[in-house]
Amino acid sequence: MTALESTAPAERVYERAQQFIIEMIEGPDLAAGDRIPSERELSERFGISRMTMRKAIDRLVARGLLERRSTAGTFIPVPVIKRPITGQMFSHGISEIVRQCGGIPGNRLLFFERHEALPRVAERLLIRAGDPLIVIRRLRTVNELPFCVETTHIPATRVPGLAAEDLFGKQSLYALLKERYGIEMGSGVGTISVSAATAQEAELLGLQADSPALIFRATANDTRERPVEYLTSVNHPQRVVFETARDS
Repeated sequence: MTALESTAPAERVYERAQQFIIEMIEGPDLAAGDRIPSERELSERFGISRMTMRKAIDRLVARGLLERRSTAGTFIPVPVIKRPITGQMFSHGISEIVRQCGGIPGNRLLFFERHEALPRVAERLLIRAGDPLIVIRRLRTVNELPFCVETTHIPATRVPGLAAEDLFGKQSLYALLKERYGIEMGSGVGTISVSAATAQEAELLGLQADSPALIFRATANDTRERPVEYLTSVNHPQRVVFETARDS
């Protein structure tokens, strides 16, 4: 028992321990996704016993302010990405959605290739089988933690000159479509299912092999209701939720 605990009621010390931690995680030195110091370090820093500190951390985990990750430690939770599935679900790019959820968006280009359209994809994009497609796969992140693997199919005739270099860094695909090609995204039609992630997808998302993932497949149209993109998105089930809302 510390000096603080010997002179203050147990409940008051427990509440103060929670407040110490809250002030720490809301301070400038830590951000969402960061690991907090160990129970031992925190008990020494704040002069509170490890038992009391553990109880305070348990309570903050229960409140959703902290997150335990097996043997990796205790972390500040990353914002959950709330993806809309309304009629205008493609009016905002995923980077903007991440920012609206309080996170910092990021992406890594996995591949950029030219393919011939398979019949299934061609039907959704209202083109002919065998027509040229741009196929883009990216790993999307929030606060540097992966939350989805997205594969995009775009008719090559809609985006002449588009190259992999255009998507490096923080460049938004939807912003690029609007600025360079005059394509403004609007409505879309999609489906959500649950399926086991492939070995590659699980590794990219930090999931165990054969873990379930949220699979989002959709056709995105421009504001003139012409198909622009056929999308397959494999989402981390703890970092993404899909929300429905009635369009105004």
